[in-house]
Amino acid sequence: MDPITQRPPVFLVDASIYIFRAWYAFPDTLHDSEGMPGNATYGFVLFLLNLLEETHAGHIMLAFDVALAGCFRNILYPAYKANRNPTPPDLLRQFDTCRSITETLGVATVAHASYEADDLIGSTANMVRSHGMRAVVVSTDKDFGQLLQPGDEQWDYARGRRWGPEGVLERLGVRCDQVIDFLALAGDAADNIPGVPGIGAKTSAALLQHFDSLENLLEHLDQIPSMPIRGAAGIAQRLHEHRAIALLSQRLATIVLDAPVPQHVDDLRRGPGNPQALQHWCEYQRLGHGIRQRCMTQIGVR
Repeated sequence: MDPITQRPPVFLVDASIYIFRAWYAFPDTLHDSEGMPGNATYGFVLFLLNLLEETHAGHIMLAFDVALAGCFRNILYPAYKANRNPTPPDLLRQFDTCRSITETLGVATVAHASYEADDLIGSTANMVRSHGMRAVVVSTDKDFGQLLQPGDEQWDYARGRRWGPEGVLERLGVRCDQVIDFLALAGDAADNIPGVPGIGAKTSAALLQHFDSLENLLEHLDQIPSMPIRGAAGIAQRLHEHRAIALLSQRLATIVLDAPVPQHVDDLRRGPGNPQALQHWCEYQRLGHGIRQRCMTQIGVR
């Protein structure tokens, strides 16, 4: 067996994706004891319990997005994620609730006013590798492809799909170390990263397969017209005109690897949880007996 893939895993979860998924998946008729909507919380708790029961994770961390418009990327490019609708107040309130239940279950959480969950996960992945462990990133976001190293995985939990570095090449047509440049060229509509106008995913992959990196591509624009790519001359012209946008998009797409996160893997070890707080929380959220029992079982109370 490959010794790298046998390293103990640390599960790094992009919590916000699963909170949003729960918000849309469960009816807004679910309420807490104060009559406030609790559908996102309910769905998120189900996801977290399923994940913990399936993995028996000894080391796990959930990253929560709280940066919103305060992220450093918004300073670089005010339009970053400006295409998204504001988070509804009833959902925003439940983000805090989801983080609270995660901590009550003895699971580490991290959030920062200036860094996104991607940066917190990337920086933590960097840390855990230095302690001889490997990262399993639980998220659907293609941006995380840039993080994967031998032994690491990305896990689309809802679809039951897992892949390593070779899976990134199959999905995007580029290596993990080329994902940032791929996004710089093709852009990312979900995050409002502009990319180069008129250059899509297939063309971006073809250019990087030939030139290897964005920097090398921009240094050899004169070679593009002779490539067997439809509209090659126009592509070279667009890259010449939008060089600055490509470089800005590269910075926006780059996941930070030195954000403030826990500095030792032991900080991500599953804790004992808090039985009294958990019982109170379950009652407040008006969770059914079955889910309450599953919550208590997770912290060793039967």
